[in-house]
Amino acid sequence: MIILKLIGESFRFAFDALRQNKLRTMLSLLGITIGIFAIIFVFSAADTFRSKLQASIDKLGSKTIFVQKWPWGGFGDYPWWKYVNRPEPSLRDYELLRDRLEHAEGLSYEIWANERTIKYRSNSVEGVGIRAASQDFNKTWTLDFQEGRYFTDNEGRAGSPVVLIGALVAEGLFNGQPAIGKSIIVMGRKLNVVGVFKKEGEDILGMSQDKNIVMPLNFAKGIMDIESDRYDPSITVRGYEHIALDEIESEIKGTMRSIRRLRPGVEDDFSLNKSTIASNQLDTMFGMVDLAGWVIGGFSILVGGFGIANIMFVSVKERTNIIGIQKSLGAKNYFIMLQFLFEAIALCLLGGLLGLLLVYLATLAASAAGFEMILFMKNIMLGIGVSVIIGTISGFWPAYAASRLDPVEAIRS
Repeated sequence: MIILKLIGESFRFAFDALRQNKLRTMLSLLGITIGIFAIIFVFSAADTFRSKLQASIDKLGSKTIFVQKWPWGGFGDYPWWKYVNRPEPSLRDYELLRDRLEHAEGLSYEIWANERTIKYRSNSVEGVGIRAASQDFNKTWTLDFQEGRYFTDNEGRAGSPVVLIGALVAEGLFNGQPAIGKSIIVMGRKLNVVGVFKKEGEDILGMSQDKNIVMPLNFAKGIMDIESDRYDPSITVRGYEHIALDEIESEIKGTMRSIRRLRPGVEDDFSLNKSTIASNQLDTMFGMVDLAGWVIGGFSILVGGFGIANIMFVSVKERTNIIGIQKSLGAKNYFIMLQFLFEAIALCLLGGLLGLLLVYLATLAASAAGFEMILFMKNIMLGIGVSVIIGTISGFWPAYAASRLDPVEAIRS
């Protein structure tokens, strides 16, 4: 009860200081407010961006591994010269992997052709991504359909002229009319639409089926060189959920080395890419962003801390005679010390809450401008925690000085 009463009195003194010396107190709190705003705004923006990127990466699947020529990365000291002469994944690699892997739930060979134009009668859609994939494509990727179905085994083996299209492609070609059974022109060939992917909306990495189409690999053999590096061939392997990712990766690596006939000690001439690589790169990148946020806001908070300490020294000076009376009536040193310490914390909390309010208003403004930004609860707690810590540090010495005053000398002042 004593502690609660002490906290209540401390907040009352803090509000009294704010009411009686509005300009002085607000100027002193400004450093805390700006510092908390800078730190929490940077963290909120980074966390929002990070969550969107992570959601895109999660689409790849936690047990999915991509056998490719190039390792993911591509920035910083990227040794591209080590990889440029590597062979692309081939159909032979795919077929041998399919026969030998035991931990794979699904395995597909895929190629890409970007920025193509698709036509239906007088309608056309530009900038469409064309993907040709082997039959197990639906086992390596999660596919949801709003209309139609996936390829049958017979269609895949025979290379039938069938195609799956994205929701935006369907809207652009058919203007809301049913797409199933209609024939579209792709790279000069007619293909019958058998399925339309459910609309996803484009994520921050552009990973969406909305403006893509998928055709059987065996059909694509007749219209393009499916092993050419211009189509970026890759092999996608999705492992069983009950098998550890390291085991799946180890099996793929050993099998690929055997297929490529690489001697022990010879470096791999292929890359095994997985979602954890991208996640680790995100952690590194956003760790630097977080550090920048601390540096930007740290200086303001440091200045604000000096401002709070200055206010507390003035407060001690103004209430010296009251301190003397309290001590003469039996108040302990810790009581006087906690009284001023809680007052400093209360002032910092006021500054911190004002900074959080500014961040919240900034998130509303960003959302109104088209960039959805979220003020996460962990960042709110961080702002409050930093305010309490700064208040404790800034108020300690003034509070300690007040607790050490001689009651007789204090009453006389």
